[in-house]
Amino acid sequence: MSIKIKICGITNAEDAQVAVEAGADALGFVFYPKSPRCIEHAVAKRIIAQLPPFVLSVGVFVNQDQETIRNIYNECGLAFAQLHGDETPTFCETLSRPVLRALRLQDRGSLLALAEYKGRIGMRGFVVDAFSSDAYGGTGQTVDWTLAREVAKNAPILLAGGLTPKNVQEAIQQVQPYGVDVSSGVEERPGKKDHEKVRAFVQAVRLEC
Repeated sequence: MSIKIKICGITNAEDAQVAVEAGADALGFVFYPKSPRCIEHAVAKRIIAQLPPFVLSVGVFVNQDQETIRNIYNECGLAFAQLHGDETPTFCETLSRPVLRALRLQDRGSLLALAEYKGRIGMRGFVVDAFSSDAYGGTGQTVDWTLAREVAKNAPILLAGGLTPKNVQEAIQQVQPYGVDVSSGVEERPGKKDHEKVRAFVQAVRLEC
């Protein structure tokens, strides 16, 4: 099975087109107002409407209420809601939308959350990211691959956290994830992709597969 690739933090149509042409399977759109990669709903809607079939759109939310998430989800035509804050298992289930739950791994205790969320209605997989006390994601910090490997043995995961074109092959070898998720590792600056890095990242993953 080929490793799936999600390019997250898309803020403009040009970056989206480059990611799609490079071979990305999914694009992530951040709707968390405090993020430097936050995108306006109308802009995301226009970009998503132009995506080819089978390129999935993922909305990233952090501690936002269910009504807000559902409204953005429906307005933009998202395929998944990625919940990256402190949302409870019940919150994820009652959202009534397909959910990717972020697990920010700090230590082995972080693995306990997997059992709480796994199997819940609507739960489609997990985004495994590095823990940071300063931000909910997009920090560029590398996740503990040993811990991530334990999660990958028990659930489909997208490996995130500090991935770059240079280290993604080693990360795949060590973790064996369902997919990989990159944002800051292919940027010129927060919110603007480096197109050569995007292409190099996708190529590195495909060579590993």
